[in-house]
Amino acid sequence: MSEEVGFISMAGAKAAGEAPVLGIGMLGYAFMGKAHSNAFKKLPYIMYPPVAIPRLVAICGRNQEAVAEAARRYGYEKYYTDWRKMIEDPDIQVFDNGGPNDSHAEPTIAAAQAGKHVFCEKPLARTAEEAKKMLDAVEKAGVKHQVAFNYRFVPAVVQARKLIESGALGRIYHWRAVYLQEWGMDPKMPISWRFQKHIAGSGALGDLGAHIIDLARFLVGEPTRVMGLTQNWMKERPSPGDPTKMVPSDVDDAFVAVFEFQGGALGTMEASRFAPGHKNYNSFEINAENGSIRFNLERLNELEVFWAKEEPKETRGFHTALISESYHPYWANWWPHGHMIGWEHSFVHEFHHFFDAIVNNKDVAPYGATFVDGYRNAVICDAILESAQSGRAVDIKY
Repeated sequence: MSEEVGFISMAGAKAAGEAPVLGIGMLGYAFMGKAHSNAFKKLPYIMYPPVAIPRLVAICGRNQEAVAEAARRYGYEKYYTDWRKMIEDPDIQVFDNGGPNDSHAEPTIAAAQAGKHVFCEKPLARTAEEAKKMLDAVEKAGVKHQVAFNYRFVPAVVQARKLIESGALGRIYHWRAVYLQEWGMDPKMPISWRFQKHIAGSGALGDLGAHIIDLARFLVGEPTRVMGLTQNWMKERPSPGDPTKMVPSDVDDAFVAVFEFQGGALGTMEASRFAPGHKNYNSFEINAENGSIRFNLERLNELEVFWAKEEPKETRGFHTALISESYHPYWANWWPHGHMIGWEHSFVHEFHHFFDAIVNNKDVAPYGATFVDGYRNAVICDAILESAQSGRAVDIKY
């Protein structure tokens, strides 16, 4: 299919009343590169009629052979090995940063300064100071900006938010969240950027904890004080090129933290890569005046709800609501009820939300995470690390 047939120009699209095209330039081609590309391809025919048509203009990575293969695999028109060159590409309107954490700040800031709308994987940055520079840049440039906290776009999580917004739960007393995985336990696993502080910033905290910190802010509100502990059990790992050579692994393998929120709610959060049996166990519970809600990402189409005054009291208990009806968030775009969606579909909702904000000049917040949310998340992560190091509670200040 030729470009003339396959893509509608911005001017032509508007004249014909069709969805405008947004040229995508993506940095990174591994895990998130695959997830994002999958969402771009699904979005036009699932979120129908689409608010925009993503055009896969270019993908960028350091390894020429690997990025060329990614371009062929995912369907990008071209590839770059220098993100600076990609940002100069006039066909790109949206810069999607799915690279390692140490490549978030500089390319994203440069893209904003070039007038590109920017979407960045989480955590936004390695430190709050770095995140603040990114926030300042996008606000100065006046571009749309979003952080990839995709769990905000799981239908059951959105339904939980709507229950809270309706006032049905009443005053919130407790937030309890864990994010557990097991893959970090293998001592033979070669070192990767996720285990190196100068690249990742932190370990389980930024990789997993950032998600549940964001969900806490999304559902409960701002935390005001934190007391945290971290642990690094595996302080070195084999070199990828030579398994007999050990390389320092200097990030946290797990953290636990206790929070106080505005309004007086108390919270606990923990994340670990050393939790056997847990594949991607992102779970939270909210206890409130009129009831409780529970969610588990490994059963992401379900929301457990308890109503304290439900009658008859003899059968009062947690109910499992299957979030798959057409009246549930995003479900009108998917399948008949009971035909489940999965983890990857949260990215479809996420990019649909971002493109809607771009095309129709809407606010990304409060349902989408902006760079404000990314910066505040980084402040909280830094506060946990400070508390773990000092042994004292730390006030959270933005």
